[in-house]
Amino acid sequence: MGDGIAGIDHVIIAVRDLERGRAAWTRLGFTLSPRGRHIGRGTGNYCIMFPSDYLELMGIVDAADSVERLAAFLERREGLMAAAFAPAGTAEEARAALLHRGLHPSEPRPLARRTELPTETLMPRFSLIALPPEETPGLDSFLCSHLTPELMRRPEWLVHPNGAQRLNAIHVLVDSTAPLLAAYDRLVGIVQVTTTDAVAAVHVGRQRIVFATPDDFRTMHPGLELDSGFPLPGIAAIELGVERLGETADYLTRGGIAFARMPDGDLGIASSEATGALVLLTEG
Repeated sequence: MGDGIAGIDHVIIAVRDLERGRAAWTRLGFTLSPRGRHIGRGTGNYCIMFPSDYLELMGIVDAADSVERLAAFLERREGLMAAAFAPAGTAEEARAALLHRGLHPSEPRPLARRTELPTETLMPRFSLIALPPEETPGLDSFLCSHLTPELMRRPEWLVHPNGAQRLNAIHVLVDSTAPLLAAYDRLVGIVQVTTTDAVAAVHVGRQRIVFATPDDFRTMHPGLELDSGFPLPGIAAIELGVERLGETADYLTRGGIAFARMPDGDLGIASSEATGALVLLTEG
């Protein structure tokens, strides 16, 4: 029986205005796929695709059609809203593995999205599985299985002028990491959860979920300004791997985009530049 979770499939970034969000992330040097519309919901999106994972800018396009969760988040702030795990195997196989661990995954439910291209209409389909909040404490998350993966990635969508190639980690701010450990030991296995002082790293596939208090986050990332009053718990930052940091820094400089250089050489883009999301850039 497998673990059920293979990694992080994508991260949702909630935006109040989809077109303004598209413009902001394009300015940062990302290529966005064409705009999509979720079937049966009042939400639309733009996606920033990498070979194995992606970022999803999600906004409201019809406030009268099943947008309560997104609307409630956007009343508080824009930014990193939720993480979607990639299942190990099919949705049914992942659900069976999670049940075997003593967890309580929901039945899979379908989702489809219409994407209009100049010459055709794409209809990617997904199967989603939810877990109770207490089984992924501090993190709004679900599992997303791709039923039509061939529709999600085209070569021209995978090339980003800033050199971004992958999602390496998400950084989640909490009051305390100690109460989270037992739940994540159970979710992914005790050997996949490591702690250093008051910071906890949960390894899922090749990626990490890093839980820290605001003070510890500031200590780890000096020069990167955290919004005052950031609501806890919440995803504060994404960490993206780029091909060459020097070239990425040059691109941002030419675009007039403010960024910080970390002591280890990594780059940090302020949340004011990226619709409420702090963006860490590291080589590799």
